[in-house]
Amino acid sequence: MRASTYDSYGDLDSLRVRDLPDPKVGPGEVLVEVRRAGVNPVDWKVMAGGLDPMLEASFPVVPGWDVAGVVRQVGLDAPEAAVGDEVLAYARKDWVHGGTFAELVTVPARAIAHKPAGLGWDEAGALPLAGLTALRTLRRLEVGAGDTVLVHAAAGGVGLFAVQIARELGARVIGTASEANHARLRELGVTPVTYGEGLPARVRDHAPDGVDAVADFVGGVVEDTLAVLRPGGRHASVADPAVLEHGGTSVWVRPDGEALRWLAELAVSGALVVDIAGFYGLDEVAEAFRRSQEGHVRGKLVVVVSHD
Repeated sequence: MRASTYDSYGDLDSLRVRDLPDPKVGPGEVLVEVRRAGVNPVDWKVMAGGLDPMLEASFPVVPGWDVAGVVRQVGLDAPEAAVGDEVLAYARKDWVHGGTFAELVTVPARAIAHKPAGLGWDEAGALPLAGLTALRTLRRLEVGAGDTVLVHAAAGGVGLFAVQIARELGARVIGTASEANHARLRELGVTPVTYGEGLPARVRDHAPDGVDAVADFVGGVVEDTLAVLRPGGRHASVADPAVLEHGGTSVWVRPDGEALRWLAELAVSGALVVDIAGFYGLDEVAEAFRRSQEGHVRGKLVVVVSHD
């Protein structure tokens, strides 16, 4: 199979497309022929060695944790899928090696969700990691009807999902973003505020008594969070473990087929819109990473591995 790979931790020059043996399919796994694979900042952070203290790596590594595709083989005792099923998954495993920027990838059967007929391949490939991160964060915060929620980086890949899910849960949402993205947030029913110096005052213009919960998807904003959180409020971050020192929650998303099925159905219903910011071929992964590193992508980047 063709795959984008790197042979050691390094920068974007480490990536190259090569032929690798097809993956072996273990018990409880399915082999997926990849149609689309979403790009996430964690992909290039892993490549740079940023997660080496937590995850073992076996080189060559195929990056990528998001996948949408067709089941081509089913391992022993994997009744969740059959050959020919169209599925999507957050395909992270317990070690770094065989990712989704390849023609084939193995996925634990428990991580897959069947792709609804009304969900396009592009959206299915972009949804898993970011959507599940947003949902897990909001669930850890126990967001519900009547809450006022502040979302840091509301126009990013995770933030756009979070503001929509929070609205679906009945919350009022305030979201930080550059002014260029304010119109999009308003379209989603979100009150936008510009990030940066003076943020707490701008948030309190809309929530004078403070907010009930804060979801941080950017990091480095603990002081701003504490300045707008009402007494007894909850806060969580996917990017800054320092929240633990201030009564907050640090979130690390897990593969979760059941939760992903819920998100997929939400997308089909129109309640969750998947914004796509760009498409790249398998030999353009480095360019996709470069754009992600710029930090101003609204929505998700998608690698097109094979066409419909």
